[in-house]
Amino acid sequence: MINMRKIRVGVVGLGRLGSIHAKIYSTSDNAELSAICDIDGNIAKNTAETLKTSWSTDYKNLLENNLNAVSIVTPTMLHYEIAKFFLQNKVHVLIEKPITKTLQEAGDLIKIAAKNHLIIQVGHVERFNSAIQAIEKLSNKPRFIEVHRLGPFTPRVKDVGVVLDLMIHDIDIVLGLTKSKVKNIDSLGMKILTDHEDIANARIRFQNGTVCDLTASRVTSDSLRKIRIFQDDCYISIDYMAQEALIYKKINGHIVSEKIDIQKEAPLQKELASFIDCVANNKKPIVSGKEAYEALKVALDILKKIHK
Repeated sequence: MINMRKIRVGVVGLGRLGSIHAKIYSTSDNAELSAICDIDGNIAKNTAETLKTSWSTDYKNLLENNLNAVSIVTPTMLHYEIAKFFLQNKVHVLIEKPITKTLQEAGDLIKIAAKNHLIIQVGHVERFNSAIQAIEKLSNKPRFIEVHRLGPFTPRVKDVGVVLDLMIHDIDIVLGLTKSKVKNIDSLGMKILTDHEDIANARIRFQNGTVCDLTASRVTSDSLRKIRIFQDDCYISIDYMAQEALIYKKINGHIVSEKIDIQKEAPLQKELASFIDCVANNKKPIVSGKEAYEALKVALDILKKIHK
């Protein structure tokens, strides 16, 4: 990092993920955890005492701490309101995925950020998975992509279904791999334990001919997070959870597999470090508001098909 000044950062929302954001910032060499916020005063106070920072139950009070940047780790329905407030007050934002609930809200945030020369980074954390980063240079014109993201039910997320909670990670990855516009989408989904779809499947056909099949479930007993990329010259299999990847090639009439060398690192830690670096050095995030907007657009199109 070129800029040696510590970035003053805050965190809004101290659930499971928000608490991890706060802890990572508190131990960062390049950031200073200046303030945290949660509507539950006991959680905010106890976390602040542990991490030796200030706290509030109102996110607007965090401005008193002269923040440079803030992580917004709240339910999706609150993303727009909170992010808009900080962007209007000249604070860079990292918003957990999805960026917002609607494209109009996402577009509005992007415009405000551009007007004020601010950074929006969105928490599509799989972009920082070492396995994904390792195969990006090997992925060349995929013909077919198959993705499974399955796991047991948790009451952690109640305001969105499995498409906006889980599948959107893979939508973002697939858009990055195909680098093509969507031609059409077929999808289906089912409500099982909540008022939203708890299991969903989507088949996306891209204008360049690539076909992608995505399945996401939050009612499966065992966890599975894998992506398989089929190309003319090879087949790549990636295990998100293990951060491992294998490449299969046809050599002398036989299929030969090779393990791809991967330096395993904590994706969220890399993501937050990248955000701080972007703020400090005025860099474009790997997943800016633009990429998050495109992922949300596809996710909402999938949901439209499901609701029909």
